Amino acid sequence: MDPLTLLLLITLIGRCAGADILPDGPVDATLGSDVVLKTLLTNPEYAFMIWSFSDGTDQVNIATQGQTALKVNSRYESRVSVNATDGYLTLRKLTREDNGDYSLTVVSADGTTSTGEINLDILQPVSDVLISSDVSEAVEHNSTVVLTCTAKGSYLKFAWLNGNLPLVADNKRITLKNADTSSTLTVTGILRSDLTGPVYCTATNNLQKEKSAPFNLTVHYGPDGVTISPTDTPRYVRAKSNFNLSCSAPSSSPAASFTWFHGEKQMEATGPVLTLEVIQKLGLGKKVEAFSCKAENAKTRRVIASSAVSFAVMDAISGVKLTGPGSTLVAGNSSTNLSCKATAGTVATTTWLKDGAPLSASGGRLVFSEDKSSLKIQPLQKEDGGEYKCQLTNPVSSEHDSFRLVVNFGPEPAAVQGKDAVEVNDPVTLTCSAQSVPPASYTWKLNGTLTAVKTAEYVIEKASFKNSGTYTCEAHNAVTGQNSTYSHTLAVKEEGDLDGLSDGAIAGIVIAILVALAAAIGLTFYCRQKVPVESPY
Repeated sequence: MDPLTLLLLITLIGRCAGADILPDGPVDATLGSDVVLKTLLTNPEYAFMIWSFSDGTDQVNIATQGQTALKVNSRYESRVSVNATDGYLTLRKLTREDNGDYSLTVVSADGTTSTGEINLDILQPVSDVLISSDVSEAVEHNSTVVLTCTAKGSYLKFAWLNGNLPLVADNKRITLKNADTSSTLTVTGILRSDLTGPVYCTATNNLQKEKSAPFNLTVHYGPDGVTISPTDTPRYVRAKSNFNLSCSAPSSSPAASFTWFHGEKQMEATGPVLTLEVIQKLGLGKKVEAFSCKAENAKTRRVIASSAVSFAVMDAISGVKLTGPGSTLVAGNSSTNLSCKATAGTVATTTWLKDGAPLSASGGRLVFSEDKSSLKIQPLQKEDGGEYKCQLTNPVSSEHDSFRLVVNFGPEPAAVQGKDAVEVNDPVTLTCSAQSVPPASYTWKLNGTLTAVKTAEYVIEKASFKNSGTYTCEAHNAVTGQNSTYSHTLAVKEEGDLDGLSDGAIAGIVIAILVALAAAIGLTFYCRQKVPVESPY
């Protein structure tokens, strides 16, 4: 079925779901370039995604993305692709005919549709931005300067920059006249502050911004706009870091010279940069103090001061050490203390973590000292074992150390896994387990008699009838001295006896064997008691 016919049928009989599937437009693109029309979809469930184009008169199907294939209109062959995951449409080698409205319809498996529309504008690139002047030099108050900026491109907007600052017309001394492809700046009775330069002209449309080559007009002025950076200095600066202050006066011709001040007192420092090393050598910065600079123009003899910045110099935290117990700890019987300290720096905040999660006082067992430099745990539980981390911070640094706390416990109740019944010559593996720190050691008994097996696994390569009986596993923790046992019954049967038997039948056989075994043992003891024993005396 033709995609447009499919879309029409869906519109007539389907159910529409109101949803924002395309962002607000328009989208601007350069003639001859590629563009991607993005969607607001994230892994949509769909039967079809249909992209269409309209130039204001006719609507043309571009492409239809199904679950398994993409169908592209021959008009767009080799120029179009659709992302099957998010519905993004890529158009390549844009022409003027691509200017217009694009719509996306998403059809779900149940016939529900969502439709969005976005506009694409094709623009001619911005180029050849040039400034020309009617004079090469100007004298303050005496000269009138006319600068003309020309450029090529679509829907151009012009702006003038004086250095890095926008040049704004006051429509008195300074006027601007804009045309489609040019802009004229006229400055009457030029002042040193009018064109401190270099002067730039920018031509812009919705896609591009091009800047002219710099234009410089020699006018003696300044200094103006004296600034100190960074202006948003932190309240505390890390000692011995590469921090410095820079003073600048971009509006000065010739260039200004600089001096530095601590409060109202001039410092033994000159030049545009004041380093932290110099500040510390002069013994300054021990408390929050103000620093500023002054710029002087040797030609105009004008001196301008910057605004002040305030900060103090602080030592970074170093040598953090988290210490803990060196003795053996047993859950339920022991308590412990952890201590965290730094060899240098002022600690503002102490944060404790266990196994990566924040740690806080809990249930009276976990108690922090007032300054949080130590942690007491009493009594210890098995859950207290793990990695503890102490993080010390101040405004300029953060350091940490870790300590692994071992809490011995167990063994927890033991358990044995393995078969209850096997046939003669079958292999048998019984596995004993019990949670324990340190790991438990294991011994096995068969019918109450200690065996030579001392591992978690009791392995019988080929079962025989003598292997039937009760297997008892004992887990032992050498540190806590505690034991835990578990008994498991194994029955060895004739070959073929277990074929097709239900679990209930197997259980019955095992019980019968045990009953018979008990009867035999009882009879043996009874007979021994009845046999007369001759006295040796």
